Amino acid sequence: MKNTTKPVDLDDYDRKILDILREEGRITVTELAQRIGLSKTPCQQRLKRLIDTRVITGFAALIDPAKLALDHVAFAEVKLSDTREKALEEFNAAVRRIPEVEECHMIASSFDYLLKVRTADIRKYRIVLGERISSLPHVASTSTYISMETIRDAVRG
Repeated sequence: MKNTTKPVDLDDYDRKILDILREEGRITVTELAQRIGLSKTPCQQRLKRLIDTRVITGFAALIDPAKLALDHVAFAEVKLSDTREKALEEFNAAVRRIPEVEECHMIASSFDYLLKVRTADIRKYRIVLGERISSLPHVASTSTYISMETIRDAVRG
């Protein structure tokens, strides 16, 4: 589970590219080049390098969860009964198969994982928690926190 990712050296142009793409992922390379003050070819080369070095890991459409009736957000603390490497790997593999789990973080705390779970409502969340999350390998206990309002997130800033 060791993280072997090495930081990539970025200059001001690279950082400007990333800042713009965070807000406007569909911008043309021509427009991007104009905005950062480079010609198109060097901008394309920098963009390709950012993609090849996996600084940029992909492009995706940002979906409004409320439009899909998925605006119920809960955070579940998960404590495992076994935290040896094999148990962690089994839990990690299984949690990735639950589509309602939007994020899963290993935590250094009195519990082991924090899951961000998105569902249509509290009833659907109760089913996901009771039938799927609680059934994950090595889960000893869970505790839930319901989000009343999202003030800032990765999508909306």
